[in-house]
Amino acid sequence: MEHCSNQYWMKKGMQIFFVLLTSLFLKVNGQTSITKLKDTIAVIDNGVLTLKLDLTRGGAISYLSLSNSTRNIVNISDEGRYIQQSYYAGKGLNRQAEGQAKQWSPWPWNPIQVGDYNRHRAKILDFKKNGNQLYVKCTPMLWDMDNQPAEAEMEQWTTLEGSILKVHNKLTCHRTDKIYVDSILCDQELPAVYPISALKNLFAYTGKIPFTNDQLENPTVVNLSSGFWGIYPSVSEHWMAFVDDNHWGMGIYNANCERFLAGLAGKINGESSSSSTSYIAPTKKAMLTKNCIYEYDYTVIIGNLDEIRSTVYKLHLANAEKK
Repeated sequence: MEHCSNQYWMKKGMQIFFVLLTSLFLKVNGQTSITKLKDTIAVIDNGVLTLKLDLTRGGAISYLSLSNSTRNIVNISDEGRYIQQSYYAGKGLNRQAEGQAKQWSPWPWNPIQVGDYNRHRAKILDFKKNGNQLYVKCTPMLWDMDNQPAEAEMEQWTTLEGSILKVHNKLTCHRTDKIYVDSILCDQELPAVYPISALKNLFAYTGKIPFTNDQLENPTVVNLSSGFWGIYPSVSEHWMAFVDDNHWGMGIYNANCERFLAGLAGKINGESSSSSTSYIAPTKKAMLTKNCIYEYDYTVIIGNLDEIRSTVYKLHLANAEKK
């Protein structure tokens, strides 16, 4: 059995840094024309948080703020950002003759929810709003290719509960290609999260006695210019958070992941449209075959560090009681 090589993650890191430096010069080639705000943005406000999904970009999470604020703490500088689904399968291939970007070659099968490197966007297939839950279904785009939809669908159920988002993601593959090797384990971003870089302080617990309120770690944030994001192989409480100097910000919890990536691209103090961004991704190895279904859950928690950790503990206890 093969494994996705770390060279693709390293290559991705350097190429994202390249995109960071040149993003102001990219032309937007979106497939969906924006006519009315109500047709393109799905909104829920529960009096605590305001959540928005961008229906011109696969229904990815494009906006999170306090209800009484207009400050979006999600970076949406390009189609590789947002809070979105992203998956990897097969071996890296040189497909430049078929429209693959030179800077993203060779590259494995990599459908993402928002759109491709050249800003062609995912197409919404279905959307529903039911109380404080939003459902979207889309045809994702292959990140490295120029305007090539993936042979797959992504679904997302996003539920707003107080100061948290509970998200269930689902990928359904029906690939007909014969070019990617099928039996390869790849690291999956579960999900890919881009908080604003003004949330610049990273916190997590990586010790041996999780869920005991042992002291949190505050590691130095790795800048992408060093070659790659920071790698954290044993995040034993299954969450990381980026917060401001008042220890307020965004935490990401995935009960099934102990390995995380996190870091900063560019400079601190950037906002939602800045080319600079923070990044968190819980990761886990999974083999995505041509006709597979892959599902997982995660939670986004907004608040101060104590509130984020307390919420994680409650979620952990609830998960334990279900087993």
